[in-house]
Parts: sequence; structure tokens; C-alpha cells
Amino acid sequence: MPPRSSPPSRPSLSDARVVERLRAAGCVFAEEEAEMILAAAAGPAELDLMVERRASGLPLEHVVGWAEFAGLRIEVDGGVFVPRRRTEFLVGHAVELARPGAVCVDLCCGSGAAGAVLLDRVEGVEVHASDIEPAAVRCARRNVEPRGGRVYEGDLFAPLPPELRGRVGVLVANVPYVPSGEIELLPPEARDHEPHVTLDGGADGLEVMRRVAAEAPEWLAPGGHLLVETSERQAQTALAVMSGAGLAPRVVTSEEWWATVVVATRP
Repeated sequence: MPPRSSPPSRPSLSDARVVERLRAAGCVFAEEEAEMILAAAAGPAELDLMVERRASGLPLEHVVGWAEFAGLRIEVDGGVFVPRRRTEFLVGHAVELARPGAVCVDLCCGSGAAGAVLLDRVEGVEVHASDIEPAAVRCARRNVEPRGGRVYEGDLFAPLPPELRGRVGVLVANVPYVPSGEIELLPPEARDHEPHVTLDGGADGLEVMRRVAAEAPEWLAPGGHLLVETSERQAQTALAVMSGAGLAPRVVTSEEWWATVVVATRP
């Protein structure tokens, strides 16, 4: 009679011990985070490593390799900007404005979360996404291209197919908007573990947005929309920038999400 196989190894830390270690490290949602880490760990060694990485300050999404965004599981690699839950407010408006079959562009796409949601929610939509960070592009391709979109590496509009000019119905540009002098005030998870190019918006936080607004009218179809996330204190300046570029802007806000979005339409 063959010997009985030994049972599969189980994580060496108990659920309670994982919660305790995370809470001691300052994780506010220790119970929820422990559940995700326990589910992701393949064995004791990996569990110990994942808990240690999270306790050291690595974003949870980088530890487990994914983030929940608008009901989708978005893969997020280490060194890639983690999609913020408040950005669901921006993407929700993009989904509402995108007609079936529309051409949509996701600039500064990061992990490709916005493009993935558009492909998931809008029938027949054509999505093109771009980012300047090679790590983000590799990650976005896994989130966007299996859903039918395309991802390009380069600075803002530069890598996009030229035939998209004048045809874009919805342009999502989740550009960095933190003023350079305030980067050091960000939580360590962002400041120490996400590329500064995805956070730093220049002296007043709006330098990248200005570049997007200047070129957007060439790419938008008549009646097409540009959507950018900003802060409440930057909103009036952002409106002026959009108006100066020949777009018709408005501001939408959400107290629930602590989100401010500028929607600018090409006449």
C-alpha cells in the first residue's frame, strides 16, 4: 500500500497573527489586507515575505499584484502607479459620455485601469492607451489588450496612431497633478514606491495638463470630451487652461469620492 501523501503546507502565520503584524505596522484596514494577503500567498515562505513587504510600507496592490477598480481586477506590478479609488469617479463619467463604438484614448494610462473599464462597459468601444513608463506599458498591455484595446509607449499623444486625429470621442487623461514641492508630503506608499513622473505635475501641479489641453483639440472629434482629474484648489485654473485651448469646460465633483474632475468638450 503506497504511503499517504502529506497534506499541502499551510501558511505558518495564523490569520490573527497576520492582522496583528499589519496593525502594528500602521495598516488602518489590517483585517481586510490580511484577508487579501492570505488568499494570495502560495505557502508559508511567500506569506511571510508578503507580510514583511507590506509592513515595510510597500503598497498592498504591489504586494498582492492587483487592485480592485470599478469592479474589475486590475493587475498592478511593482513600480507602477496604483489606480486610486477616487479615479472611479472620473472613469464613471467617461463611461457615461462614451457612445457605443466610440474611439477612446487613455493618456498617462498607468496600469490601464481606465481603458479596461471602458472596454468592459461600453459596447464596441475602440480604446488606445499610452504611457511614458515602460513598466506601466507592460502592465497595461496585460489589462487592456486581452479586452481588445491597444497600448503604446511614449509621451502623451506622441505614440498614438496619427489616424486617430479628429476622431476621439472620449479622452481620459489622468495626468499627474501634485505640485513638485508637495511630493514629499505624500504618503510613503506613493512617495517611495511609485514613479515620481506619475505624481509630479510641475510647479503648480498643472504643467502636464496644460500640454494635454494644448493638443487635445487636434485629436478630439467635434463634440468629443477631455476628462482630467485635479484638486479642488486647482479647478479654476484648470478651467481657464481648457478655455484657453478652445474647449468648453465644466467641473464635476463628488464629496463621496473626494474627487474633482474637469470635463472639457470640443465645440
